[in-house]
Amino acid sequence: MLDLGVASTAMLALLGQGRCRVEIADLAHFGGVDRLNSMEPGPALVGAGEALLPNRCSADVVDLVFCWDLPNYLTLDALSALMLAIGQRAGPGALAHALIAYSDRDMREEPGCFVPTPDGELMDLSAAGNAVAAPRYSPEDLGMNMGGFVIERARLLSNGMQEFLFRLE
Repeated sequence: MLDLGVASTAMLALLGQGRCRVEIADLAHFGGVDRLNSMEPGPALVGAGEALLPNRCSADVVDLVFCWDLPNYLTLDALSALMLAIGQRAGPGALAHALIAYSDRDMREEPGCFVPTPDGELMDLSAAGNAVAAPRYSPEDLGMNMGGFVIERARLLSNGMQEFLFRLE
């Protein structure tokens, strides 16, 4: 599994109930988002996406990617490049989960910190902060910019976010 968000003890404990390896990228807190968004589209951008991912420590492929709300903070070019880089590590049929700001015009200035609760819900532990305009990416925008991952399912959540599950073709 590849988690693009912040490392969470609760999430690792949940994932540790099964046999798996989890790689944590935490792109929001180490300048990854800014680096990707500042680059021009092309092979160098895909290379930057690859460089921001954890070093490969085995030949294992990624089966599941937790994008959380990170796509909201990336330009479509940056998102496409990052997902192309992830797709190079992923196996056929790999899944990617994302939360897209949809109904609200604004979102927090920084990506969230999502952790599972004992009742199976996700809770965002991020502190309140400044608001910025949400890109409110459409399913069509996402479908064309997920680097080979296609929409498998989508649903609108009660908090106004749209939850997507993508599958690598």
